[in-house]
Amino acid sequence: MKPRSVFNLIAKKASYAAGTPWAFLGALGIVLIWGLSGPLFKFSDTWQLVINTGTTIITFLMVFLIQHSQNADTAAIQIKLDELIRVTAEANNELLDLEELDEERLEEIRRTYEKMAHQASKALEKARGV
Repeated sequence: MKPRSVFNLIAKKASYAAGTPWAFLGALGIVLIWGLSGPLFKFSDTWQLVINTGTTIITFLMVFLIQHSQNADTAAIQIKLDELIRVTAEANNELLDLEELDEERLEEIRRTYEKMAHQASKALEKARGV
């Protein structure tokens, strides 16, 4: 198995596991145990360093796992949207590579769709007799 495939598998499983209630309860349990152990360790610098170091390392690693999962999800959604645009007869095919356009062109397209939405809203109000 390729290293990239192994990482992908680990990242998916870790991201899923981190989002479960059990992961939250486990983290809460660790923090409670750490907090309750404070008097035993006289709230020493080492006692504080344990939680600080642990949470920093976990946060650092989770950033990469979450970003990987987010990238994969975004790519999948983008492909699905591209396919829907492609098969829709009256679709604007320029939208297929929207994420590749510069900000100025994106703003032009956004304004166009904003005008269309406003016109549709007015037409709906007129149809309702408002």
